[in-house]
Amino acid sequence: MALKVRRNKATIPHDIVPTPAMTECPLTRCMDLLSGMWAAHVIWHLSKDARRFGELRRDIPAISARVLSQRLRELEAKRVVSRTVLPTTPPSVEYALTELGVRLVPAVAALASVGVELGHDPAKPRARRGNTVRRA
Repeated sequence: MALKVRRNKATIPHDIVPTPAMTECPLTRCMDLLSGMWAAHVIWHLSKDARRFGELRRDIPAISARVLSQRLRELEAKRVVSRTVLPTTPPSVEYALTELGVRLVPAVAALASVGVELGHDPAKPRARRGNTVRRA
């Protein structure tokens, strides 16, 4: 006997008016801004004030210079981060959050608070059927 398919009760928030131009889910568009390894870290470390590249490298020691540069370029293209060339010798660049980037900070903070609650014991994946290993 087949189970009846239930209607999903999750709806679009009342303050979001869907338009014909909205071809993609708003959640998907927002998550696209946070996609990429280290993007949330970069947003977090820029949340209080502008930082130069070397400062971000010290803030996030596990990231390589290449990946940080790539992530900053992607976030700049997505209008999350702004890049300002400072008139110094040699020229220096400072990165800061745009208005859109500032609006993402509470979402990143919420993710971080869940991470704190999880501690160092991440959720374990469920065992798949048929792939169990029996030990003698």
